[in-house]
Amino acid sequence: MNSLSILRVFLNGLAAWALSAALGSAIAQQPIVIKFSHVVAHDTPKGLAAEFFAKRAGELTKGKVKVEVYANSTLYKDKEEMEALQLGAVQMLVPSLAKFSPFGVKEFELFDLPYLFDNYAALHKVTQGSIGQSLLEKLEPKGVVGLAFWDNGFKSFSANTPIKTPADLKGKKLRIQSSKVLEEQIQALSAQPQVMAFSEVYQALQSGGVDGTENPISNLYMQKIYEVQKHLALTEHGYLGYAVIANKKFWEGLPADVRGQLEVAMKESTTYANKIAKEKNDKDLEAIKKTGKTQVYVLTSEERLAFKKALAPVHVKMESRIGKDLLERVYRETGSSAQCAAGCYCRGGTCAITCCR
Repeated sequence: MNSLSILRVFLNGLAAWALSAALGSAIAQQPIVIKFSHVVAHDTPKGLAAEFFAKRAGELTKGKVKVEVYANSTLYKDKEEMEALQLGAVQMLVPSLAKFSPFGVKEFELFDLPYLFDNYAALHKVTQGSIGQSLLEKLEPKGVVGLAFWDNGFKSFSANTPIKTPADLKGKKLRIQSSKVLEEQIQALSAQPQVMAFSEVYQALQSGGVDGTENPISNLYMQKIYEVQKHLALTEHGYLGYAVIANKKFWEGLPADVRGQLEVAMKESTTYANKIAKEKNDKDLEAIKKTGKTQVYVLTSEERLAFKKALAPVHVKMESRIGKDLLERVYRETGSSAQCAAGCYCRGGTCAITCCR
């Protein structure tokens, strides 16, 4: 091979290397795309927090990550999203805690127990403490990483007839999420539990397929359920929260620095989510009142106690399903009196729920 040929080979090789380097650089500059799906409106607490996370993720990673948020079941519905996450068709979800029992982790039904938390401070001792972390770790064998708990709010009952006592719900078909605890809760009120996807609730109420719901105020308002429910009683009998989760293989495959930046974004988003949840519920309650379409009733202390007494046996019946040790640990951590509306408390490592039996 003469010198001219050698030069030509060298130049061709140099050109190929330059092209390869340019392509590699272009590929390296492509952002990591995270599809983040959820089933409620974008301007609910969950929707706003998801958008906040997307913004902070882009800022903290300096554009290395692009989070695409799909709200209102536009990508996957209630029954589809968990499988989609496991398959890697979507990278992040923020499902309600009731979704995890059908997923195979029954301990999450703890959060469905009625009147378990006396206030947000008691709730956060669990979701932001060691109990919450241990629950998230139970998801890993399912190929899922638990990142955080986000609040929505405390649920209240709605219907087309007044609700002042447990007897007012007798015989009514009430929409619930898929949860054995929620089924037991509705049956304890002599009502009929109706498992249904959230996206189908408005139409079902409009057609009479169901008579009522249990929802945090923000969900009731943003889905315009107040248009098809004449009465809302502020029972605040249960908690609706979410767990932010990611596909385990995807999350652990991220570069360590990027994953760390996303963890910071998630921490900030959790603070934001929990702050706006109560604020938005309070604001939306006033908005519902102003529509004049739904009459809002505030229970007296005696009426609230009647609901607590009616629902207290649910704790006892679900003890073996959720785990007695876990329940007693929560009672001790929160000082909750919810396990017995008659006034029994968990103290000194012994949970005195026998008075409810």
